[in-house]
Amino acid sequence: MAVISELIKTEADGGLSFGNYELNEKAKKDDHECAGNIYKVKTFKEITKLERDGMFVYESVPGTCVHGFKATNEGVYFTVCGNEDAQITVGVREDTEYEIMIDGKSTGKVKSNLGGKLSFSVELAGNGDVPVAIRL
Repeated sequence: MAVISELIKTEADGGLSFGNYELNEKAKKDDHECAGNIYKVKTFKEITKLERDGMFVYESVPGTCVHGFKATNEGVYFTVCGNEDAQITVGVREDTEYEIMIDGKSTGKVKSNLGGKLSFSVELAGNGDVPVAIRL
């Protein structure tokens, strides 16, 4: 999937698409409204970060492009792409166990920290679009 030239957009199904790992310099977009929340994205080749109402939602190092990002009561779902393998951190419920599925394969169960963050790696180099599901 292509990078998001406008940095962030709401898809027809209500999911968010954001990020542009092709940028050499930092870019950001504030005040993107979706489902009553205000989102802010910062992105370039070294990092992509998303906040909702001033709270942490997503971060990748190096930068990535995310399509169809949805957070529900059951988990977080999105498709990610990038030029390099990435370390991804998402905001979830604190001190809760989740199963992480990357490209349809379980990487096992992982417990979020007390700050409600969960980190994992995704092999992106040469793999195109990689679906990710983080489920209770």
